[in-house]
Amino acid sequence: MRDPKFAQSHSRPLDRPPHHEPLRANNANSDRPLPSTRGGEINEKIADRIVRVQWDLTNLQSFWKVRSSPQRHEKLQVYLDAELKVLEWMPFQAYDQEERVDFLLLKNFLRNQLSQLHRDVDFDSQALVFLGDDFPLRMASMIEARQRVDDLDPKKVAESLVECTKRMIVAKDSILGGKKKAEPTVAWRATRNLEELKSHWQEWYSFYDGYDPLFTYWVSEPYPKLIKALQDLSDTIKKVCLGLDSDDEDTIIGEPIGRNGILEALELELIPYTPEELIEIGRKEYDWCETEMKKAASALGFQDWHDALEHVKNLYVEPGQQPQLVRDLTKEATAYVKKYDSVTVPPICEETIKTFMMSPKAQKMNPFFLGGDEIIVSYPTFSMSHEEKLMSLRGNNIHFARATVFHEMIPGHHLHMHYMARHRPYRQLFQTPFCIEGWAFYWEMVLWDSSSWQKTPENRIGMLFWRMHRCARIIFSLKYHLGEMTAEECVQLLVDWVGHERATAEGEVRRSVMGDYGPLYQAAYMLGGLQIYALRKEVVEKGGWSEKEFHDYFLKANQMPIELFRALVLGSGELELDKYYKSQWKFYAGIK
Repeated sequence: MRDPKFAQSHSRPLDRPPHHEPLRANNANSDRPLPSTRGGEINEKIADRIVRVQWDLTNLQSFWKVRSSPQRHEKLQVYLDAELKVLEWMPFQAYDQEERVDFLLLKNFLRNQLSQLHRDVDFDSQALVFLGDDFPLRMASMIEARQRVDDLDPKKVAESLVECTKRMIVAKDSILGGKKKAEPTVAWRATRNLEELKSHWQEWYSFYDGYDPLFTYWVSEPYPKLIKALQDLSDTIKKVCLGLDSDDEDTIIGEPIGRNGILEALELELIPYTPEELIEIGRKEYDWCETEMKKAASALGFQDWHDALEHVKNLYVEPGQQPQLVRDLTKEATAYVKKYDSVTVPPICEETIKTFMMSPKAQKMNPFFLGGDEIIVSYPTFSMSHEEKLMSLRGNNIHFARATVFHEMIPGHHLHMHYMARHRPYRQLFQTPFCIEGWAFYWEMVLWDSSSWQKTPENRIGMLFWRMHRCARIIFSLKYHLGEMTAEECVQLLVDWVGHERATAEGEVRRSVMGDYGPLYQAAYMLGGLQIYALRKEVVEKGGWSEKEFHDYFLKANQMPIELFRALVLGSGELELDKYYKSQWKFYAGIK
């Protein structure tokens, strides 16, 4: 899989524009001036507006860089609200289907950004209450003043640093004395905010130090004490409130968003099912996988499929040979889709695959190899313990790797990302796991069905392992965010249901709840794949499209929720969109 960052979703109702007459297309019959926002005219092309919004947000987020700063929150809130209000004025009915899809993509993206912003405000406010002081706000304000290059009084700055240091020491002592306590999610957010402040303060100090002699005279002594106090406070919170050592890389802590947060995310991803219904889909798919796993195990002479899985896990190459295995498997998958003309593979895409090795530290978060622009191979190194080496070898065995290569490279992520950079690239702003991960998982389903894709019983077990993994991801990720499973219970589910090595299960859960992912990311692999698979049946098996036409059209559409891609495929004649379009496509049989 690839590791893009995904915003959360939000469903606040939009304010109506302050007018009563309907807006005419391009204002052709009205001499009333049209509103504009920050350089964006009401009649600007929707694709141009998307590019502008992307750069506006990049500039705002880069300048107001302290994520926990109220000033940053306010600036983004004002911008996002203004852009959403202007969308209400835009001539939606004058747009063709592509432009209508772009409009809905932009609207959902802005609402996603608002949702994440509001969630961050809530978590940051709780963290500030826990710390019991406004020193983080004072420090953020000074960083923002440096961004503006405000005039500086070095003596007063030194006094502020001394005062902030004293307050951090008081906060630390209160935590050590048991006067300050917090839920793990709040304590974890507090440590993240403190560590972010530390990194920004290091940049703040280097900007002035040596260039302003009076600054160095006054600030060089209190500055290292402030940095030490920041680190000490963060370490104390980890140790006392979270039970962690300062260098702990193993404990898994996340921020569950609750049922309402999941429902908001589902609405904006255009998934018309409840979390409970999606969990049921995961269970149904798992039952199918287990039946097929038993068949493959029986073909190998095993009565228990877990024993067959253990047999397959031990079919790995020797240390040092994994890059060659992955290279050869990549060539096999690429040759297959070219031979059967399943999808267009541009020569540059095929010829420019780069390969790297993953560090032992990174393997704690990514126990399996990754793909996309390049292949990043995960395999044991000499620095690992004996047990860690064996788990890495078994978790990256030949047949697991074969079932992963086409997901990660061609026809999966590598091919997809090649097209995204070249066709409607402005839509990369709308990256959604239901599209990018759904596409890669969809190929797992297609090749499972294909009689021409060679599958020994060992190969089938490798493919089914990953498919069971996707089922379990739906269940554990949604239950975690619903507050129905702990991180440890998620790990155990992967071990018991799927047959993961414990280390790889921990890595998967750690990445799921501590990485830069939205709450639906892990569930989106299978659910997005099921959507594309259902659409394939609708337009290829029944609608007259060729397989290659369908695949190429998907790749050239770039990124979007699959239901909006379906709107492009069907066209406005079959699926009429409006600016308040809500999900209505029940893509999974058996779940009403």
